[in-house]
Amino acid sequence: MNQVISSCYKLKDREERTGEALSRAAGGTVVSGREWVRPSGFDTGLKTFNSLSKQKEPLILTREGVATWYSCGPTVYDHAHLGHASSYVRFDILQRILSRLFGITVVHAMVITDIDDKIIRRSWEENVSPAAISAVYEDEFKRDMLSLKVVPPAVYLRVTENVHHIVAFIEKIIRNGHAYATKEAESAPALKGKPAKSNSWTAGFNLPEFVIRLSADELPVCVHAFSSMFGGQLDIHSGGIDLAFPHHENEIAQSEAYHQCGQWANYFLHSGHLHLKGSAEKMSKSLKNYISIKDFLQSYSADEFRMFCLLSKYRSAIDYSDSSVLEARSTLDTISSFCHDAQAYMKGQLQCSHVQEDLLWSRLAETKSTVMTTLADDFDTPRAISALMNLVYHGNCQLQPVSTPAGAARSPAVFGAMVTYVREVLDVFGIDLHTKVSTFSLSRGSLQPVVEQLTQFRSKVREFALARQDSSSTGSASRAGLYPDRIPLLKACDALRDDLAPLGVLIKDRGATSTWEIKMSARGQGPEDKGEETSS
Repeated sequence: MNQVISSCYKLKDREERTGEALSRAAGGTVVSGREWVRPSGFDTGLKTFNSLSKQKEPLILTREGVATWYSCGPTVYDHAHLGHASSYVRFDILQRILSRLFGITVVHAMVITDIDDKIIRRSWEENVSPAAISAVYEDEFKRDMLSLKVVPPAVYLRVTENVHHIVAFIEKIIRNGHAYATKEAESAPALKGKPAKSNSWTAGFNLPEFVIRLSADELPVCVHAFSSMFGGQLDIHSGGIDLAFPHHENEIAQSEAYHQCGQWANYFLHSGHLHLKGSAEKMSKSLKNYISIKDFLQSYSADEFRMFCLLSKYRSAIDYSDSSVLEARSTLDTISSFCHDAQAYMKGQLQCSHVQEDLLWSRLAETKSTVMTTLADDFDTPRAISALMNLVYHGNCQLQPVSTPAGAARSPAVFGAMVTYVREVLDVFGIDLHTKVSTFSLSRGSLQPVVEQLTQFRSKVREFALARQDSSSTGSASRAGLYPDRIPLLKACDALRDDLAPLGVLIKDRGATSTWEIKMSARGQGPEDKGEETSS
């Protein structure tokens, strides 16, 4: 079996690829040098950037309303970090857009590499079996993905569970006349490092034939997994841009040699690297410049990381820094604050002057159209978020509180429609703005009713302190019309509001009435200045 696993592929009739493949070995990243063939099938009306053609193409699916999607999963030898998370979260967002906004069922398969040089090396270092190492980090990876709200694939496939299929796969390629075993392969170990990462990679090309050495992490488990799930045709293949060459190029060569087909996968989607701001290097374990997902979630929330990803295009490089994540947090806070104020208005707790209702209905319709158009154009999430924020801006412009509404007509329905739509779009992206029940409990009852009672008491004190004298008895130099001896009560109410804010209890005074909301920590373990937890 060692000879078969360590075989070299001799892939015939690939002259058209070889020159470009050699140039990519020197630093390029584009998959495949052949002309992309527009697939026959069902046009979704969407366009996506296809690495095969190096331009936007109409997204055409083999089956109406169904997209087969294959992605390269992790090699489970260590903790996952934010570089991994950014790719998985971005593609999760794309899949959510397809399924929840455009009604396309995404059938997603992912392979987990659970045997590899790095896993074996780690097992030697820790004096445990490779299976024990891979099991620990596979479980951790899955828990990290759930903590980031990444929807699990329809199926995970592991390398170790498919070795016998891999052997049969190689044997068929040999029978098809596209591969042979070399003398070098006969003496090579069954598991080898990735030649593509060494300076000797160009020795793998034997002009005019295109030769691929099959090593451990180039085993055709990816291709076999696809074949076992989807047959001989794949709609979408995704992965980080670093996998474009040689990994995805090898997959194309292997699968097309196996299936005897001209175009195995119709679309290749690649996500950009995550960089620490100021660094040209991608975040990686080998460079020791990474932040683990667990460490990130100690300070920030999954929703904040999703918004961080949404603010850049999925295929663009993305700079990570505290300021960039705080920008994402600020964006979410602005949206949450609008939704809270709109709810207060709908409840009659926020009094406003005349609302330009027709203008808001028009802005809402424009936003809906813009969001659909931008997301259908290569999943342009930054423009979609910009459209949402523009809608929020116009809503806030109309939510200007006044002490006395002067009998202005109210327009709660349009704000209800706006809040519902904003929440629906963010839900598509995997961000939840719905009011949640507080899980933070005191010794007797939850925090929510305590804040409610406190706010009601404070409101009564403010109402008493805000009562005005008649004009004949006004003598206050500091606040005309107020009773001077009640002014300290107003100052005490303001001080209580200001003191509670750092603790996560935000009280907003709306004239004579007040509303409140609780901001929870990123881990949901107590009130802090984080995402909205509950409000009234």
